[in-house]
Amino acid sequence: MKLKKVLHIILILIFVLSILGASSLVYDEFINESICPKIFNIPACYIIMGCFIMPLLRHLLKWNNYIYFIGTGLAFSIALYGTTTQLLEIVQCPKTSTGIPMCFISLSIFTSLIFLKIMLLKIKKQI
Repeated sequence: MKLKKVLHIILILIFVLSILGASSLVYDEFINESICPKIFNIPACYIIMGCFIMPLLRHLLKWNNYIYFIGTGLAFSIALYGTTTQLLEIVQCPKTSTGIPMCFISLSIFTSLIFLKIMLLKIKKQI
């Protein structure tokens, strides 16, 4: 029971910190344009922000889990594509002030969100 509560809190913390971090990139893209790569002419950072907000709402409001996994799965796919193209030097992802491509960070965050949610669902089934 305690692990369930801890996982729930960890998920919320990851979402809040990720939304705060992504907000500055979204703001920069809105003001300066052409910072984020585009997907169907939409800046990827806008899509990623939506993919943080939608699953967070699902998690907090206890909506259907499909919504959670659609949001995190879409963002995971985008981050995996971005990471792959970054490594192949096809596309340049926006970088942090320390030079780390943000697609690497997004991939690790969305992998964690998916993994933690699966763990939480398995624990709920056992109870």
